[in-house]
Amino acid sequence: MTIYIGREASKLWKRICAETTTEINLLFENWKFILACLIFQYIHGLAARGVHYLHRPGPTLQDAGFFLLPELGQDKGYISETVFTCLFLSFVLWTFHPFICKSKKIYTVLIWCRVLAFLVASQFLRIITFYSTQLPGPNYHCREGSRLARLPQPESVLEVLLINFPRGIVFGCGDLIFSSHMIFTLVFVLTFQKYGTQRFIKQLGWLIAVVQSLLIIASRKHYTVDVVVAWYTVNLVVFFISKKLPELPDRTSGAASLLLPLSTKDRDIKNKEENHKLLNGNSVDPDRVW
Repeated sequence: MTIYIGREASKLWKRICAETTTEINLLFENWKFILACLIFQYIHGLAARGVHYLHRPGPTLQDAGFFLLPELGQDKGYISETVFTCLFLSFVLWTFHPFICKSKKIYTVLIWCRVLAFLVASQFLRIITFYSTQLPGPNYHCREGSRLARLPQPESVLEVLLINFPRGIVFGCGDLIFSSHMIFTLVFVLTFQKYGTQRFIKQLGWLIAVVQSLLIIASRKHYTVDVVVAWYTVNLVVFFISKKLPELPDRTSGAASLLLPLSTKDRDIKNKEENHKLLNGNSVDPDRVW
């Protein structure tokens, strides 16, 4: 038994080392893209804090979801956050599963390149919408009489740039249309729907997305329109962005060099050039064939 455990541990360690080497190489080739996307996450948080300065508390708007779903209450608002946190952590762990599992369908770096592209596009649209019209926040800390409903005018630029994470995000107001929680939830579920292998978990993911939507409304963190707009906007964003990004390399062929070309057109041109070289020799200029 001890020999067997030692042998399996040695195999696992070798697998982790091999995956680490591969992922580091991919990271070196994509670090600019990943860094730009991460910087935009800060810009998104900065925009959300900025709109809080513009927020004006007022009567909660008439909402169909508020009428249909019972209010959870301020003391149970943690339920939706707990569901979201579990989904977030589960997805992150899944993206790193190639480091320890034998079945390897994805590259961790490449899958996060796609996820970050979806998030940035969705968040960019979100910034445009919540700055276009500021609605009175339905959340408890955004209502009239709450000291958190309005931010005092900043005394310096530094005060604006320090977004007070995570408190400044959790207790933000005004960044309503559309829900940021639903952006992350739907991007994660859609990504696993395409690249995951377990059918049951895919179905569970969609169920969690529906439950998360209902909990957000029941917790009065967003209006129903914020959730509804997120559902069709994020799905459309993922659909169109996916067409611009190449498919992930097939792990069985070891093709790790195909890393986020600008479009499928560029990939077709590259394939055509390679075919010309094979037919006419490496020294022949493919443009001269025509």
